[in-house]
Amino acid sequence: MQEEEQVGTVEARRRARFGALPERVRPQDMVEERPATPRDPARDAYDPDEFAVRYGL
Repeated sequence: MQEEEQVGTVEARRRARFGALPERVRPQDMVEERPATPRDPARDAYDPDEFAVRYGL
């Protein structure tokens, strides 16, 4: 008799904890988009004269 009560209690605890599935997660919420590195304007600046002086002469 006592074992039946324990089994019932264990089942009730399990259903209280795991009885419902969690909410669905939308695919849009699974992805985070951001640039890998911040944009550096100095890196994109190209001066052909400086290039020629540094590497050509």
